[in-house]
Amino acid sequence: MITLENDYLKVSISEKGAELHSLYDKVANTEQLWQADPSVWAWHAPNLFPVVGGCIDNTLFIDGKTFTMDRHGFARQSTFTLLASDSTHALFDLSYSSDTLLHYPFKFQFQLSYKLNEKKLFITYRVINQDEQVIWFSVGGHPAFKVPFYEGEKYTDYYLSFPEDTQLTRHLLGDSGLFNGKTEVVPLTEQKLFLTKDLFSKDALVFKDLHSRNVQLKSTLHTKSLSLAFPDFEYLGIWAKPGADFVCIEPWLGCADTEDRRVDISEKEAIQKLNAGNTFEATYTIELTN
Repeated sequence: MITLENDYLKVSISEKGAELHSLYDKVANTEQLWQADPSVWAWHAPNLFPVVGGCIDNTLFIDGKTFTMDRHGFARQSTFTLLASDSTHALFDLSYSSDTLLHYPFKFQFQLSYKLNEKKLFITYRVINQDEQVIWFSVGGHPAFKVPFYEGEKYTDYYLSFPEDTQLTRHLLGDSGLFNGKTEVVPLTEQKLFLTKDLFSKDALVFKDLHSRNVQLKSTLHTKSLSLAFPDFEYLGIWAKPGADFVCIEPWLGCADTEDRRVDISEKEAIQKLNAGNTFEATYTIELTN
């Protein structure tokens, strides 16, 4: 486990999945990250690559061939190599191997950088194309934040603020975890989406046309808040296990397949294209205020 720390935050990151395991607010003495209760949901903040969401029949179609690909990709289950670190920064790397080539026939480096700056944590995804051809991929975050922040509070005291939106349109997932082509309006109250224990009874809320690129998790009881800014990401997922004491705020470049729509990886929705020898980067940040 790698630990980064400054005067405001202390974070821990596992080499498995380069996954954030702890986001501790030293000022308020509170753990902000869900602590992966295995009886509820056994993850903290998985990193999604080379796909986001599910594929039809857990299969990628690439140039007429089929490759087995689990939901959200293999990076979250892979062991990363720590390339560099100091007290406030760490860089992790996952490079292609004979095993990854069986599931994803492209040569790549997938890197994650974590950097602390005062009350803000910067999380940067970097994909390096080491192949002699174009590679296609999706990438995204899945951090789960503990709700409520303090003992004695209720889940329903909390809400998500969307500062640039007055209403939201969600894209619905079917029982298979794939999009079913339907949408549904999600009303906001003064740009606020209040958390309830049945909010995710139809699976994740997936937004593809948000105006907001910064979402705040706040309480009606105090001024402490958590902000997630995602200027480099097109889509956003909001999710929790129904009834669980957390909420995931998930910036995505990519998404699940649509039912009955089998396409080549190059035609997948929101897929990213990277030319031979080129490097891709996208950053999101988590910031705490007290």
